[in-house]
Amino acid sequence: MKLKPISLEEFKKKRKPIRDVNKEICSQMSNLDRLALMITDKVGTIGFFLIIFVWTVIWLSWNLLAPPALQFDPPMGFVLWLFISNLIQILLMPLIMVGQNIQGKHADARAESDLEINIKAEDEIEVILHHLEYQNSILIAMLGKLGLNLDEVLAEKKP
Repeated sequence: MKLKPISLEEFKKKRKPIRDVNKEICSQMSNLDRLALMITDKVGTIGFFLIIFVWTVIWLSWNLLAPPALQFDPPMGFVLWLFISNLIQILLMPLIMVGQNIQGKHADARAESDLEINIKAEDEIEVILHHLEYQNSILIAMLGKLGLNLDEVLAEKKP
């Protein structure tokens, strides 16, 4: 007969607590990381794109179609606007990449946590299977003591 499996209490004592990876990542982030994430979250939305697009269309339309006396930018303003737009893009690209890198690290930590949980679940299932195997051996031994054969008992139960 097999050795008696560990009890549920013994198993729970061996068990490590599950980590909250989200809290760990947030507590390790610097203020600059939080700022980069906030900007990445806001700039990386369709709403931000629409605001910039609508503003650009209004600005260009007004300066091209309004009477010259009401235009607020001289014709060279368009070149300045293109320069400023390109400057903003040049500054935002690295910032967005920094935010994406931070988000990637967070995703990696969550994946690691998922792996730990899966390993713990596998250990728990193994303990349960061990208990079931032990119970089966006890039941088979009980059938033997009663003088019954397992195959005969199972054959009687089939419809």
